[in-house]
Amino acid sequence: MASRFFRQDISWEDYREASGLVPPPGIEAPEAAFNIAPSQFVPIIRMAPEGEYVPRGTVQLAPAMWGLIPSWWNKPLSEKKFSTHMAKCEELEFSNTFRGPFRHHRCLIPASGYYAWVGPQGHRKPYAVGLTERRWFCFAGLWNRAMIDGSEIDTFTILSTRPNRLVSDLSSRMPVILKASDHARWMDSDNRKVSDLYTPYPGAEMEIWPVSPAVGNVYNQGEDLIRRA
Repeated sequence: MASRFFRQDISWEDYREASGLVPPPGIEAPEAAFNIAPSQFVPIIRMAPEGEYVPRGTVQLAPAMWGLIPSWWNKPLSEKKFSTHMAKCEELEFSNTFRGPFRHHRCLIPASGYYAWVGPQGHRKPYAVGLTERRWFCFAGLWNRAMIDGSEIDTFTILSTRPNRLVSDLSSRMPVILKASDHARWMDSDNRKVSDLYTPYPGAEMEIWPVSPAVGNVYNQGEDLIRRA
């Protein structure tokens, strides 16, 4: 399962073409990030709620923290000990944590690939996983807005599914990767018939390559992290 991912440079034109989003005025597109980990803030694509720079229901790019905080959580964030950076697609409609966001707050998480580690503890080797013909794509995700310590905070999770044959040796799960033609359908929370989107992305359109152990340190950044080791 992905606990790190990376995103290369994406222009506003690319975002607009893939999702129809309206860029925030006077702001440049987010910079590339090559070592994104849970608890970091990254851009997500969603249907805007009230009070944003675009009318409600317009596609927008917004910052959110990776690791969904449920609406029912009312303690300090430091006391949250359970992991919510990934959500199993098979359990969404039965989960107290993810059921509400699935019904009301679906989103896209722009990415260029993710990392996976293989091997015994102490000797694990990192690999990058990406698509062969697409420099960037979107994970299926859910977002939520919670009140923590008197302040509103937007957070998100990435959906996971069973792995395809290519990545099954890396992990028992893989992120749900969406085709561009399915972006609008996934974000339409009125459409509950989306289980076919959980099908593992075709392995024939993906690639895996070894990368530097430096990616294991979340403070390391830069394009060197995704180069073949």
